[in-house]
Amino acid sequence: MYGAGLALLLALQVADTLSSTLGKALAYRATPTEGVTAFFAILPTIVNRSLVLAVPFAILLGLSRLQRDSELKAAFAAGIRPLSLVWPLLLPFALVGAVAFWNAGTVVPAGLDRWDRTWFGIFNMPEKIPTRDNYTYAPPGALYYAGRVTPGTPPTPSPVADSAGTSANLAQLAGVMVQRGGVVYTANSGVWDAAQRTWTLDSPWVTAPGQRPRQQAGPLTLPQTDALRPPPAEAKKVSNAQLRSALSGPGLSAQERREYTYQLASRYADPFTPIAFALAAAALGLLIRNQAAALAVVIVFIAGFYVLWITMPQLARAGAVDPTLAAWVPSLVFVLLGLGLAWRVNR
Repeated sequence: MYGAGLALLLALQVADTLSSTLGKALAYRATPTEGVTAFFAILPTIVNRSLVLAVPFAILLGLSRLQRDSELKAAFAAGIRPLSLVWPLLLPFALVGAVAFWNAGTVVPAGLDRWDRTWFGIFNMPEKIPTRDNYTYAPPGALYYAGRVTPGTPPTPSPVADSAGTSANLAQLAGVMVQRGGVVYTANSGVWDAAQRTWTLDSPWVTAPGQRPRQQAGPLTLPQTDALRPPPAEAKKVSNAQLRSALSGPGLSAQERREYTYQLASRYADPFTPIAFALAAAALGLLIRNQAAALAVVIVFIAGFYVLWITMPQLARAGAVDPTLAAWVPSLVFVLLGLGLAWRVNR
């Protein structure tokens, strides 16, 4: 039954992926090689979802069939306790969780990175320029802030572009604010020259204590001693070892740290979900008397898990919920549900 559920969910997700991407691939004349590469790049992600979601499908429909054939009644009449049928189901699905853990931590991140790079090639576009949002640097007596830092040479002529610096040492700044002493400088844009260790602000507004704000007619160059580092990779494209390494260092912003923490915690929590599903589905399956009800419960299970699964990352990213707790909430909810149902079965 688990194999049938796994095959069904794989087929549904593959069909959904093809329906959403095939038209784009044909419109941009993707080659067969690019299409195959994209498919196998996203396949590990599809497999991981299917490994988890097939658990309630298999258990609920399997137990409902045993109910229909009166095999459970015969087992109970022979003196077998209901919960003794639940605990043995946890072991095989713990093995499923182990496979999901390995896949999520090693194969899926590389696949998602390859998926994006393949589609950039199909669209004939350069890969997305890495940017860093809400950059803040606070040395003694100063504060530097940029809403966005984009590596690369500025597209418009700039005094920095004509200097000895190379594009590897340059970055564009947007939404800039610098405070040095009691003076505040703000500008819509600017340039970071890491070789010269300066920020050049384009026609900044200058606000000094006791004076009216004034706009400087030309660029203003200020010293900036921080290193220009590329932004961290997207958390979903980073392996477990790289996530742990990044979290142990100081290079992440508060939001990036939350995202990395959530991603690492979810790679441990999500593989535990098959066990939580097995416990809840097995206990509930002993209470359901027909297959129609079992199928309805499968839908409710998957829908409930999906709502939690897409809501928790947003709350963690916003800082409303601790990232580690947010990652474990879906599994913990189904564990508590399973324990409650197990208590009900045992009464």
